[in-house]
Amino acid sequence: MSGCLKGDSFYAVKPHNHSHRTSRGLKHRVPWPTDPAIFMKIEIPERKKLVHQMLIQVRWGDMDIMGHVNNTVYFRYMESIRIDWFVKLGYDPTPQGQGPIIVNAFCNFYKQIEYPGDVLAKLYVSDPGRTTFESWITLERTDEPGVIYSAGGATAIWVDFPLQKAVSLPDSVRALVTV
Repeated sequence: MSGCLKGDSFYAVKPHNHSHRTSRGLKHRVPWPTDPAIFMKIEIPERKKLVHQMLIQVRWGDMDIMGHVNNTVYFRYMESIRIDWFVKLGYDPTPQGQGPIIVNAFCNFYKQIEYPGDVLAKLYVSDPGRTTFESWITLERTDEPGVIYSAGGATAIWVDFPLQKAVSLPDSVRALVTV
């Protein structure tokens, strides 16, 4: 497996051709790694602060042909709780003001969420910088409290939308995201 480092992130790259030439010009097969420890998994930190919870109903249309919630929907669930939290704080997403935008996002999938059911999304925050902070989200089914079905996160950067540039976190937001 190969990869590249861009900034602070490692991107794994699956080789297109699993055969490599030896010094004699003969080809030998290089197996694609199957050890899950080799693949990137981002851990959610222990040091974080719970700031919001939200109940999300699993809809029939959230499922894919495999009978479980499609991977992209997990990101929608995470987006929904982040937006709900910001609206409750008084930071409605509006192009005339300031607010957060997501500069990266990830999700670790542990168990399949299936219809019907309700998901309890929990939003945590940590690590405020001058213009950024980290958000972490866990998703669990309400009929299995404490069993994490997926966990993910995103880096948010505070932006002045009319100016299209990053600005310092407002003091009120900084206080909320400081652990």
